[in-house]
Amino acid sequence: MSDINTAFHPIDFDNWNRKQYFHYFTKMMPTGYSISIESDITNTFDMIKKQNRKFFPAFLYLVSKLIAEQNEFRIADLDGKLGYYEVLHPAYACFHQDDKTISSMWTEYDSDFYTFYDNYMSDQNKYADNHGILAKPDMPPRNNFMIGMLPWIKFSSYTPVPYTSISSYYFPVIEAGKFYDRDGRKWMPLSITVHHAVADGYHAGLFLEKFQSGMAAPEKWIY
Repeated sequence: MSDINTAFHPIDFDNWNRKQYFHYFTKMMPTGYSISIESDITNTFDMIKKQNRKFFPAFLYLVSKLIAEQNEFRIADLDGKLGYYEVLHPAYACFHQDDKTISSMWTEYDSDFYTFYDNYMSDQNKYADNHGILAKPDMPPRNNFMIGMLPWIKFSSYTPVPYTSISSYYFPVIEAGKFYDRDGRKWMPLSITVHHAVADGYHAGLFLEKFQSGMAAPEKWIY
């Protein structure tokens, strides 16, 4: 844990270009919103399978990489000071086939795909069979974000707990759904839930556009 990236950069709130929006969407009208799309994952899915690797950690990596490129998705309140982390580390659920329960897991993000993949596999090999709320005994760092996959459900929309009940949490929540085939391509539902205080529809749209571009061209980030 000592070497994990938890670097935090304070925001000059008085000169921040979102100062008024942040106040409005936290104090006057606390608001979050969720957007769901269908994403063509064919190219990345095929490339990952040719390497005899798992798709889920590739999904985790791409989302974490894109979040690292957008400051608005890394904003947090740290001990009463608003700022943004350099990176966020994905926190996700492990599903236990034996009793159909889940346990929380997290994996350290690394900008190199293969390093991150190895981090994920190491966590799975060590902790995936642990039951209870926390599969991994180390507590996740503060800069972790929620991401998951519902492989049983082909959803058209997904909305987690409203942000109004956890108003100091500003990280996005990402959820994927069951893969399906259409017109010879493989598709996946994808949902992003965002706190409006830190990000508008433009920022969510940019993330989704970059996600779909990444899935279409995995050779640009799997290297």
